[in-house]
Amino acid sequence: MNVYENCPVFENEKFLLRRSVKSDAKDLLKVYSDAAAVPFFNSDNCHGDNFHYSTIEKMEKALDFWEMSYQNGYFVRWTILDKAANEAVGTIELFHRDAEDYFTNCGILRLDLRSDFEKSGAIENILPLILGSAFEIFNCDKIATKAVLGAVQRQSALKNLGFKSSGEKLTGNDGTAYGDYFVLLK
Repeated sequence: MNVYENCPVFENEKFLLRRSVKSDAKDLLKVYSDAAAVPFFNSDNCHGDNFHYSTIEKMEKALDFWEMSYQNGYFVRWTILDKAANEAVGTIELFHRDAEDYFTNCGILRLDLRSDFEKSGAIENILPLILGSAFEIFNCDKIATKAVLGAVQRQSALKNLGFKSSGEKLTGNDGTAYGDYFVLLK
């Protein structure tokens, strides 16, 4: 399956994951303008973008970039829809990474959630939707995601899902070393 030709949709009773589209901008602005959520976003190796967007124009520009990145096979960004509220509450980005560090042949997963969903219960309902297929879809032997020191709920959820703190540093394109990664092995 080529995820860049046919992007799957994932769902359970609470959440639906589908490829992000421009019409998600209004709901996603609530996520990316949420100052309490921004510290949990993974902006490693993103050329200084911290993903804190305060206008609909900036959010739409990000969605345009995500679409261009999908069309060029760089990464996939799924919107996380809360079925009960019928609104977007975050996104998941995934891509295959080959590198000269520990994080080679790795699926890098970026989870951006509105702060009221940054809870272990929500995370434990969202991530399994995609984890079951991620190894095959992204042809990797491990999945890595960032959980900073203050992300207690996220770290707890990751551990409950089988992730372990890697203790390894991810080397960015400019040589910057990034930490706080949790890894799930195939």
